[in-house]
Amino acid sequence: MLEALMGNMPLLLLSVGLVLMALEALSPGAHLIVIGVALVGAGLIGVLFPPAANFLVLAALTLGIGLAAAYIYNEFDFYGGKGTAQTSDSGSLAGTTGYATETITNRSGEVKLNEGGFAPYYSARTTSGTIEEGEEIIVLDPGGGNVLTVESLGAIGEDEIDRALAEEAARSADQATSDTQSQRERETERSS
Repeated sequence: MLEALMGNMPLLLLSVGLVLMALEALSPGAHLIVIGVALVGAGLIGVLFPPAANFLVLAALTLGIGLAAAYIYNEFDFYGGKGTAQTSDSGSLAGTTGYATETITNRSGEVKLNEGGFAPYYSARTTSGTIEEGEEIIVLDPGGGNVLTVESLGAIGEDEIDRALAEEAARSADQATSDTQSQRERETERSS
């Protein structure tokens, strides 16, 4: 039995590699593609060149092809973004926006974050009032786990900088209106 298995090792490697590659196609990002490519490569070489069907040669081929596949997989980033759409830790969730998928109170609730990584749904709590389902939220404190402290975007008032910018914009608009009126008055005086 063992001899039959060893004699068909290249076919076994090829079959297992193809199954792993198919599983990767069903679940992208599971990183099964690297192992699948390594096993398929070693299996194909073993099938096409029977002298290379030795157990140690197949093991070395699998390792070499696997290292090359891992390098190519990481270098070319086939799934895109080099991880930019994924969070690196819970601290990076602070300031992220999203919306409430169910009513949020100080004891329960759930949100979906706009840039929350692979699984963007998080349990959420609020420290003030209730946030209704569908309302936009912002993460105030990621809490170090999957329970976020959030606040409604509508409830967050302007901060000092926003108020100063708004006042400056209003003053500039008033000044422009005043200058335009003064110019019209001077033109009216000249024409009379």
